[in-house]
Amino acid sequence: MRVEIHGHRGARGLWPENTLPGLSRTMELGVHALELDVALTADGRLVLTHDLAVSAVTSADTRPLTEGDQDFPYVGKPINSLTLAQLRTLDVGVRFPRHPDDPFALTQVSMPETRMPTLGAVLGLVNAYDAESVRLHVELKSDPTRPQLSADPDVFTEMVVAELDRHGRLDNAALLAFDWRILGHAAELAPGTRRFALIEPDTLHWHGCLGDDIPAAAREAGGTTLSPEHVMVNEEFMAQAAAAGLDVAVWTVNDTALAARMLDLGVAGIVTDYPDRMRELWRERGLALPEPVGPLRPVGV
Repeated sequence: MRVEIHGHRGARGLWPENTLPGLSRTMELGVHALELDVALTADGRLVLTHDLAVSAVTSADTRPLTEGDQDFPYVGKPINSLTLAQLRTLDVGVRFPRHPDDPFALTQVSMPETRMPTLGAVLGLVNAYDAESVRLHVELKSDPTRPQLSADPDVFTEMVVAELDRHGRLDNAALLAFDWRILGHAAELAPGTRRFALIEPDTLHWHGCLGDDIPAAAREAGGTTLSPEHVMVNEEFMAQAAAAGLDVAVWTVNDTALAARMLDLGVAGIVTDYPDRMRELWRERGLALPEPVGPLRPVGV
């Protein structure tokens, strides 16, 4: 069985997350899958962002879009309250850690004046690379406990599926969500596209009473792969996933010793902020490495 390296938010430990330059460099490094996050703006555009409100850690205000803009400053405001043009004024290429022990502040290369991209721009970038070997993992950011910050899950799913289809990537993509309502609708819209049921202890209550068999519940919800936080993975969990017919892609694993333990348990994929570290582990274990990919034409990011 092939075991995959999934670059988390591109490669957050190396380059600014969810950005065109970060994603391009991650493809050039070599990953099996490129993971990113999307949310919906006030004017109905799909943008890359991990948070449902503009993060003060990954974003900095530069100027208001127009003089006297009542929404400025934009940092801290809900993504769905701002337009794409407003969000594009932010600098998302520099990290502003809240804590002195933020590990990414020490390893992430700053890329000042980087702008928040749309999903369409990312798909254009990926299609400009010889990247058929790289699967695009699109996490739809939705929180059923905060509906005021989240898009309608059905409309959101339809928009993402349509954008992937428009760029010819629907068959080489996966849809990821903690909000499993998205997985069910995605199964109706794009049954051939992989669907990752994301799970962590803090979101278990989102899905009602799951009982003692989380993998079976994820399959029933429409998942084709289960993607748990690493603290949940043990022999019993892996046995339940196997019984449900689901592969397991574990997140977020940055320590190679922990990654080795996950490999020994039989996971099919490791989501990491440091794909360079995982490539070294793969090499040590004799696992098949993902090939680096380069652009088919000049790309400006």
